[in-house]
Amino acid sequence: MPRRATAKGLHHSGRFWLDWDARADGSLRSPYLAIFWYDTAARRTRSLSTGTADVEAARIQLIKKDLTESGIGAFCPTCGQKVEAQSGYGLCDAIRDYLAIKDDKILAARLDHVLDYVEHIGAQAARCSDIGEDWIAGFRAWSLAQPVVFTSGRVRDEPRAFSTTENSVIALAAAINKAKSRGQIADPAMFRPIQTKELNNTPQVRLTVAEIARAFAYAADPRMKVRRRSLHRYLIAAVSTLARPDAIVDLSTTPARAQWNSDAKVISLNQKGRRQTKKYRPILPAPWQFALHLDACDGFYVPVKDITGAWETMRDSLGWPSDGQYGPKLIRRSMAKLLRDRLPKRDWPEIEMMLGHDKFDQTSDIYAPFDPDYLAAAKAEVERIIGEIESLAPGAFHRSNTGDGAVVIPMKGVNYAAK
Repeated sequence: MPRRATAKGLHHSGRFWLDWDARADGSLRSPYLAIFWYDTAARRTRSLSTGTADVEAARIQLIKKDLTESGIGAFCPTCGQKVEAQSGYGLCDAIRDYLAIKDDKILAARLDHVLDYVEHIGAQAARCSDIGEDWIAGFRAWSLAQPVVFTSGRVRDEPRAFSTTENSVIALAAAINKAKSRGQIADPAMFRPIQTKELNNTPQVRLTVAEIARAFAYAADPRMKVRRRSLHRYLIAAVSTLARPDAIVDLSTTPARAQWNSDAKVISLNQKGRRQTKKYRPILPAPWQFALHLDACDGFYVPVKDITGAWETMRDSLGWPSDGQYGPKLIRRSMAKLLRDRLPKRDWPEIEMMLGHDKFDQTSDIYAPFDPDYLAAAKAEVERIIGEIESLAPGAFHRSNTGDGAVVIPMKGVNYAAK
């Protein structure tokens, strides 16, 4: 049932928000979405019909309404392209407009870091044309000196990575180039971002099955089952799917997201309505041990959106180095190596598909996951690895740990009950 219009709405841009025009009893006044705003002169909320029930099409109208009313620019009534309304298009305006269209939390965090620098140097009035190589060099130097602060307020021990800074530079170039493509500025970004693959050192560390089992023994310790529940679930999902950390915390059994097909035992790591990115989220067959968990789950499988803090506490307790190679993605890399070591080379393409590095064509992607032979070799080997983990750390894959069968694998210098 569409919701009554509120100040938050389905989407918002500036002082405008998008929502269904509903009466107090929930019934709709119109089948179309509407743009709402508060009229301070009239002291009431006003609305404008979008003439469409398509949320994405209506969202674009919302953004255009905000940009036009704010005086940043206007749109050509024929082609819909934005035309320049002033000679100097502001950097902050370009970032805001880009984020309004993209609606991406990771992108927003990267560009918020740029805005922090803008505020630091007092450059709120800077134009896109002012941003050249010297400006970017100053941003890079400032950024690398800034600590990484998580949303919880916790500060990461390790210094900011070069690639983290450069991702903000890449995002800024994209925002400026988007403004160019829409006619808001004359020239594209006047600086060259460095591709992160030129900055990243590929981590070399991989865990054995026994080392993965020790992580499970820590996370599944019955004495700490409530405190470490999220970490335990993360490990279960990471071993079962080889997915990236962000895809794991996004995994939900809510029917509207269409991520868990219990009948076919198939997992879609990309929820319904989310556009695929270069970090492709594949559809996978669920190992039978993990399928039991998903069938018993109602909502998000991992009940937190950030596992980093719990992971780093475990890392320190297990005596793993804090050198950047022992992050949450270590399970993904380790499982990939274990599968390559165990499967014949002819089955390696299945590993690439599980990792999201390769995929079928668009048509095959719809039907192939429901074939019993889909990724069968990789799935069977993952199930064997899970069995080995369970034999080394009994209770590792139990849905609810009673404490009777679970044991803690001793490790010198590690206090598994540490808070």
